[in-house]
Amino acid sequence: MDSIIKNGLENSMSYQEYRDLVKQLIEQKSTTGLTKTEELANYTMLNDKRMKRWDKTIVVPKDIEKKLKSFKEQVIWLVIVESWCGDGAHILPVLNKLAELNNHIDLKVVLRDDNPELMDAFLTDGTQSIPKLIMIDKKSNNVIHTYGPRPSEAAAYVNRFKAKYGKLTPEFKEDLQHWYNTNKGLNVMEDIVEALCRLEPNFCQ
Repeated sequence: MDSIIKNGLENSMSYQEYRDLVKQLIEQKSTTGLTKTEELANYTMLNDKRMKRWDKTIVVPKDIEKKLKSFKEQVIWLVIVESWCGDGAHILPVLNKLAELNNHIDLKVVLRDDNPELMDAFLTDGTQSIPKLIMIDKKSNNVIHTYGPRPSEAAAYVNRFKAKYGKLTPEFKEDLQHWYNTNKGLNVMEDIVEALCRLEPNFCQ
């Protein structure tokens, strides 16, 4: 596992580098990942617009901001994603906003298809679901928590629909986008604070 994490970190980029890569791909009418289709290129273009909007509009509530600024552990947040991933476009900007609040948190982005060993080490119910956040202790390189591919409320929403209908429909996926737009990243922030509480007990007292 140590070598897999190390390789993932070596292949990673900053959030800004990822945003620059996405812009470059749009100019080329392309996408990240092994599969290059017009549909995925269109998703990449749509996701760039989403990320651009979230980068400008996400507001971190004062209580969450205060908590994030008090976190003292040195950690790396390594996020596995691809440019065509809709959930990633909603979640990654929120994680970036949170990481910007604390110098102890180093956000890195890595592409799924370029790092199959890393992805296969962090499957969700046996699938290569993204985005996947891997929290790593900076001193030891040990994995201390994972998160994703969706915030807790969205995950429950998806699981209920799958249990009832078997698979996600285009209409449901549209509803899920509405959920993200209405929630404005708050559920991601709450989930992350809860995770950090488990890592540093004094953090939430």
